[in-house]
Parts: sequence; C-alpha cells; structure tokens
Amino acid sequence: MALDFTQPVFVISVAAELADMHPQTLRQYDRLGLVTPSRASGRARRYSQMDVEKLRQIQGLSQQGVSLEGIKRIIQLENQVSALQSRITELSEELEREREKSRVFAADTSGDVVRLTHGGHRAPRKVSQSLMLYRPAKVRSKKK
Repeated sequence: MALDFTQPVFVISVAAELADMHPQTLRQYDRLGLVTPSRASGRARRYSQMDVEKLRQIQGLSQQGVSLEGIKRIIQLENQVSALQSRITELSEELEREREKSRVFAADTSGDVVRLTHGGHRAPRKVSQSLMLYRPAKVRSKKK
C-alpha cells in the first residue's frame, strides 16, 4: 500500500516535532495562512506529510532571513507556477491528441486550408453549370 502524503494524520505536537519547531509556531503559521492544516472533530488541527515538508521549507526560508510576508508570497508564486505547469502539460497533451487526429490538410473550393481527419477525403469540388462565352476582340489591321 502506497503512502498518501496528503492524508492529514499528525496532531500538532507530532507535526511540530517532525518539523523541528514549537507547536505555537505552527499555530502562528496557520493564522498567517502559510500552512493550512485539516481540521478534525473538535477543531483539532491535523497535518499531512506534505504540510510537514512545507513547514520545513518555511523554516529554511525564515533562517535565511526571509520575512513571513516574503515567505507567504514565495509560496503563492510557487503554487501559481505549479498550476501553470499543470495547465501547460494539459494543453500539450490536448495538442498532441489533436495532431494525432489530423495531420493532413487540403484546400477547399474557396481556397481555404482545411484539416482532414485520418482516412478522410476532401469534399468533391462542385462543377459549375454556368456557360461563359468568349468573344475575341477584333483585331484592327493597319492600313498603309
């Protein structure tokens, strides 16, 4: 059975010990929105392994001199980058599926480029039923 790192299993005292910080620090980070633990019955905080890793990251940034507001902004930007990377992956996969569906192009009767599906054919051209008369211009001969 694989471990679920997002499963909230640790009470605040255990999470604080795993993150090597005081439980009051975890409460402060929760109030500031730096980490958002799940709540069990009775409003008790429950932390996941992912939360503990985030707490360690916060602690490391704090020890490097980054302010709590700076840490909050860094986390927001990391979350935004992660969401954008996921969207890029999703769009790339969608583009690849579309490319696999249709890689053949042709021109339709109006001259526009159209995509043909695999094994598909372009629509037959309509044959004009109109009649056009051709009358050559009279050639004037030069008189000497």
